[in-house]
Amino acid sequence: MKKMFLSLLGMVALAASAQTVNQVNDPVEWINPLMGTQSDYALSTGNTYPAVALPWGMNFWAPQTGKMGDGWFYTYNATKIRGFKETHQPSPWINDYGQFVLMPVTGSLKFRQDDRASWFSHKAEVSKPYYYSVYLAEHDVVTEITPTERAAGFRFTFPETDSSFIVIDALDKGSYIKVIPEENKIIGYSTKNSGGVPSNFKDYFVIVFDKPFTSTSTFSDTVLTRGGKEVNAPHAGAVIGFKTHKGEQVYARVASSFISPDQALLNLKEIGNDNFDTVKSKAKAAWNKELLRVKAEGGTADQTATFYSCLYRAMLFPRKFYEIDAAGKVVHYSPYNGKVLPGYMFTDNGFWDTFRAVFPLLNLLNPTLNGHIMEGLANAYKESGFLPEWASPGHRDCMVGSNSASLIADAYLLGGRNFDINTLWDAVVHSSENEGPLSSVGRLGCKYYNTLGYVPYDAGINENAARTLEYAYDDWTIYKLAVALKRPQAYIDLYKKRSQNYRNLFDPETKLMRGKNRDGKFQTPFNPFKWGDAFTEGNSWHYTWSVFHDIKGLMGLMGGRTQFVGMLDSVFKMPPVYDDSYYGGVIHEIREMQIMNMGQYAHGNQPIQHMIYLYNYAGEPWKTQYWSREVMNRLYAAHPDGYCGDEDNGQTSAWYVFSAMGFYPVCPGSGQYVLGAPLFKRMTITLENGKKVIVNAPENNEANRYISDLKYNGAAYTKNYLTHDALQSGAVIDVKMSATPNKQRGNKVTDYPYSFSDELK
Repeated sequence: MKKMFLSLLGMVALAASAQTVNQVNDPVEWINPLMGTQSDYALSTGNTYPAVALPWGMNFWAPQTGKMGDGWFYTYNATKIRGFKETHQPSPWINDYGQFVLMPVTGSLKFRQDDRASWFSHKAEVSKPYYYSVYLAEHDVVTEITPTERAAGFRFTFPETDSSFIVIDALDKGSYIKVIPEENKIIGYSTKNSGGVPSNFKDYFVIVFDKPFTSTSTFSDTVLTRGGKEVNAPHAGAVIGFKTHKGEQVYARVASSFISPDQALLNLKEIGNDNFDTVKSKAKAAWNKELLRVKAEGGTADQTATFYSCLYRAMLFPRKFYEIDAAGKVVHYSPYNGKVLPGYMFTDNGFWDTFRAVFPLLNLLNPTLNGHIMEGLANAYKESGFLPEWASPGHRDCMVGSNSASLIADAYLLGGRNFDINTLWDAVVHSSENEGPLSSVGRLGCKYYNTLGYVPYDAGINENAARTLEYAYDDWTIYKLAVALKRPQAYIDLYKKRSQNYRNLFDPETKLMRGKNRDGKFQTPFNPFKWGDAFTEGNSWHYTWSVFHDIKGLMGLMGGRTQFVGMLDSVFKMPPVYDDSYYGGVIHEIREMQIMNMGQYAHGNQPIQHMIYLYNYAGEPWKTQYWSREVMNRLYAAHPDGYCGDEDNGQTSAWYVFSAMGFYPVCPGSGQYVLGAPLFKRMTITLENGKKVIVNAPENNEANRYISDLKYNGAAYTKNYLTHDALQSGAVIDVKMSATPNKQRGNKVTDYPYSFSDELK
């Protein structure tokens, strides 16, 4: 009987998840911010945390389960919460800055992070983008949080006791707190960071309560001073006390600023006199306004939840790092020179990840915002002398490439004009000709690259082949930008030529990219399954496809269409073997490839994520349609273990968003989206200009993953791509889906997407 009941329960759950969602009017309620939080150092299922924030908001809030300074500060498998943290963390590998913690306690006054920690259960936890709530069992307190862009509302529901407390922990590395009882206010600052900040960096905060304090205390590290009201110490904090009746709610309005204490008070005006529920309602509306730009309908409940959970992640970064001053003007604290300056600034992004899909998604849905981001890049160049490649909040020494060029060129080529393109042109040229103060800034090895046509394997520069391939693509984007800006022919010719440098690393013997020494000979020995070394967080089978701008050229090097398709097929057919000797052990990206049962395809990291779409360049688009659906079905779910590797500032999520739409930006800068196949029966994309792109696929279901026929505005359409310019006029795309592939569609050379080699005819 018990087995029969459990079997029936399982069937009911399966039916619920497979239920068709025909209409989406409140998309924020489909989001699970816990997706990807069941991660740790050894294995990532996203390496995310449940960010309570507004889209691209300056400040995020989240529960903290880990110890102070731990990059994995919220993990799903944890059992205790140590506090609720303002956070600006883009990744556990980069860690955090601009952080302080609030934590309610009852009974004895406990302020140390381990002493104040409380057991909690996910059954008593509510996590939404605009709202978080959890019951803290040790203290019999419910904590709720709701955000604005630079402030947040906290609501604490206490039991009946004369010993209710709230701990404000400004954390270590230098902090300050002052309690002002007559104003029910606490002010202070935290300097705790993980790098990338000037020497005068501070996160100034203000907290205003709606209830007078019955007691005040301060602490310095582990020493408590009862009655204390002010402390400046390596690790400062305060504790305020209340007498509460059962169910009494204490409301705290919190804001912060990187500019000054006065600016923090100005930022608090984002809440003004609004009560908690009003702030919550406004935050929900802000999310739905953005999310409803893309209505995904006709999918299963699981698909709908996964889609909007991914869209949420794609709308968090890069974060706004600017504030609005008393005169209503946009200003920012520069994370590059420590000055307060006019204009936009954005941060917390690694372009090595996000140039691929996050910024193309911004260009499609939010081009005005993306223009502000570009203006922020111009400011970063003026303030530091280089474009950022990984910023948090200033330059960080992480990853390779100079992919800021891709962002800038794509934004301009797709019509963006609300930014200083002349400064940005100077910036991309400067980056292409100079090494920066960090290895990730400018171009490490550029003197070799600009003379030999590649970064040598034996020049003491790590990940040299990866750098060469990415520099070549970036040079192509500069070439396209030079043409659009009508720059002198010498620039056009130079970057056009450099865009072909990928050819210098192609090894005809293995048909793969391979490191090359200064003398022109390939590296030996060569193991195509070796991670790192000449490549970045991948092997040659992953990086060989990084010729985004000239797939036809790569195909020619491999011997033609048949050989190219065979190489693509091999990625899925080979076992997930690896050589980890460069790292001295298995890094999490290797493990994530190994356990997904998709051969050498490593979707948990970025270099190979576009590879599935390359079948379109060889006349076999049905294989793209098959594998894109496989990846969406098998490697994503709106669960705590919902990703197959690091989510990475929206990139892995943006891949899903685009793929579910039915197309993907293989080559930012080309103005094209390469076709896959839609996941939903109907997708309505509302562009910023008010036009709508509607993708109808009424026969879509689990079995029907192939495109049998496609019509664009009522006319037969055989091409394997869509163009950004055409979509700007609005479009109705009718897709007839089938369980069997149509091998006669999209197989003509005239149907293939852009390749640079086509310009050479």
